[in-house]
Parts: sequence; structure tokens; C-alpha cells
Amino acid sequence: MQALSPSPNLKSLIRSRPAVPNPHRLVVQCAYKFDYSSNFSGGVGLSRADWQSSCAILASKVVSQQQDTEKSGNADLTAVNGHKTLDLVPIENLPKPLTITDLSPAPMHGSTLRVAYQGVPGAYSEAAAGKAYPNCEAIPCDQFEVAFQAVELWIADRAVLPVENSLGGSIHRNYDLLLRHRLHIVGEVQLPVHHCLLALPGVRKEYLTRVISHPQALAQCEHTLTKLGLNVAREAVDDTAGAAEYVALNNLRDTAAIASARAADLYGLQVLADGIQDDSSNVTRFVMLAREPIIPRTDRPFKTSIVFAHDKGTSVLFKVLSAFAFRNISLTKIESRPHRNRPIRLVDDANVGTAKHFEYMFYVDFEASMAEVRAQNALAEVQEFTSFLRVLGSYPMDMTPWSPSGGD
Repeated sequence: MQALSPSPNLKSLIRSRPAVPNPHRLVVQCAYKFDYSSNFSGGVGLSRADWQSSCAILASKVVSQQQDTEKSGNADLTAVNGHKTLDLVPIENLPKPLTITDLSPAPMHGSTLRVAYQGVPGAYSEAAAGKAYPNCEAIPCDQFEVAFQAVELWIADRAVLPVENSLGGSIHRNYDLLLRHRLHIVGEVQLPVHHCLLALPGVRKEYLTRVISHPQALAQCEHTLTKLGLNVAREAVDDTAGAAEYVALNNLRDTAAIASARAADLYGLQVLADGIQDDSSNVTRFVMLAREPIIPRTDRPFKTSIVFAHDKGTSVLFKVLSAFAFRNISLTKIESRPHRNRPIRLVDDANVGTAKHFEYMFYVDFEASMAEVRAQNALAEVQEFTSFLRVLGSYPMDMTPWSPSGGD
């Protein structure tokens, strides 16, 4: 597989940073910005015939063989983006999350699939990446958007990012990024969440004065923490594994973290309490993202994700839903997000004045493959009622057996 070179405009924006103490590490800063004015390009055609033609092309697409990677001989770039393993000790040797300044053209491809996730080693997203792609090289990123860009710039081959939790609901940031970027959903994975209370070795629960973790993790363990008799301050940080790392690096003997058992192993912490989530049915759904879509099939259960909008507001929502109901297609999710290019629609009425209506984009997941005629016909009908329609991906459903969250 051959890495793409950045365009002339992008190349001019990549510049080297000043020399750093480590002579084997080259860090680059990318000032590349996406053109948000083209958010809604690439939707389906303006007619039923255009839509059916697009479906036919998608269904007949054959994955082409990529050429072998050219050897660049640039060991410095490999040092920036290559991470040999996530189980190194001490903590200082663990791979650091990618930041905006680390984004650069991809290093040489190896035989291992590189998968970007948000967080640090020990995060639940890392576990989801390992479940989605066993034996992959997991690449931590400090932001969701960095994970998107890592795939777009060929630093990573895939990204695995959360979109919803059974208790906390949707991760709105990633829904917005799905629309802003041009990656395709190629799969999903559902991961049971198993929270542990972690502290430095030798620390007892009665010594604690505060507990830190991701805001959702704190909320998901609120009642259990109270039952444990912990009269502690609860402080939010960026992610669960990051909380464990912070406690370990700063030798905080009065602070505990809520994170996974793997985070305890990585950062040398002890588990004070295991399985402290208030509800055992705590599951996070992740989507797998790639630069190219996969070929939809009909030999196994598929799910399709779309996003649409209409110039006349939400009045067409019933008609859109009817297109699926008429064909006996089950919806698994519907989510509304503000229409960022046109958040408010004004309607003038001579009798009552001007009404202000909020405009929304609608995200829908339904159980059908784009290779099925009923799905193609449903979206052809949806197109007649909408001003914008985009297929985010048609991909296999996660059919792994359900079990309450347990240990990692």
C-alpha cells in the first residue's frame, strides 16, 4: 500500500519545529485546515436515477490491489508515528497521544494495521480498537479530531471512536466530526464498560480526599461511590486512563482514579474496588472509520448510517420515517444535531410577525444493507423529501453475544 504525498498547498503548510533534545525524533506541525464550506458536498444526486446509479456503482465496486510501499528511508518519521508496543514500562516510555503538531505524511507501511483512538494507553477506546482489529498497532490521539485527521493523512489506517453509551447517550462531538470529515464507517463494535477504583499501592480508601475521572465515568459510578462511604471531591479530567496516569506520575496518595483494570496494570496502581459502575448494562458503541467504504453485502446482518436535512425544517421527518416503515426496515437510532451552516430559519407572517425555527441535521441508523433493493428504494424516496442526504457507511453489525460488563 503506497502512502499519498501531501498536495502542494498542504506541503507548504508543513514545517519543521526547532530541534528537540531527542535527535531521533522529528516533530512536524501541520497548519492544514479543512474547507468547511464543502460540508455538504458529495450527497446523493438530484434525481432518483442519479441515486440508483450511485448505488449500482457502490454495489459493483471491487477493491483494487494497492502497490507495495516505497521505502522512504526516513527513520525520523517512523520514530514520530511508530509505536512498537503499548505495554512498555516505566510510564515515561508509553506512547504519547498524537497532537495537532504531530500530523504529518504517513511513515512506511508495515504488515500491522494501524488504528487511531482517542486517549492514552489503558483507555476503553484502546480496548475497543483491539476488539475491532486484533493484533493491531494502536495509536493514541489526544483529541477526537486528531484521530480523524490521522486516518485522512495516512498516519493511521483506521480509527475507532465512540458514538454512544447506553447510560450517557450520544457523543455529539463525533457526530459533528462524521459530517465535517470524509471518512466512511466500515464497522461497529460494542464494548462493555467495567470501572475500577484505582490508587497507589498501600493507599486505603479512608485516606482519599478526591476521585478523578472522565465526567461520564464519574456519573456512572456516583451511587456506588456513595455506598462505599467515600466523602470525597469528584473532579473531571479528559479521560479515564489519563486520570490513572495522572495519579501515578504525580504520586498522589490522597487521590483515586476511576479507570479500567488494564490502566491499573500499565500505571502500577492497585484496585481498591472492582466493578463500581452503578449499572452492569453499561456498554459503549464504537464505529470503525476508513478512507474508503466497504462493499455492502447481503450474506450477514448489515447496518447503514445516513445524515439528511431539509430546507423546510422538521416537517418532513414523518415522511422520511414512513419510507423505512413502509419497507419494514427497522431504525436503531435517530439523532438530531444543529445545522451549523444555517442554525435558524426565519418565517415571516404578516399577522404575527417573524417566527424563528431551529434547523437540524438528522442522523439515522437502520438495519439493512445498501446492497438490498429495499434500502436503495427507501433512500431514493427519502431523497425526494430532503435537500441534503449522505450515506456515512453501510457495514456489518456487531453480533457478538451480550453479557454484562465484566473484567477486561
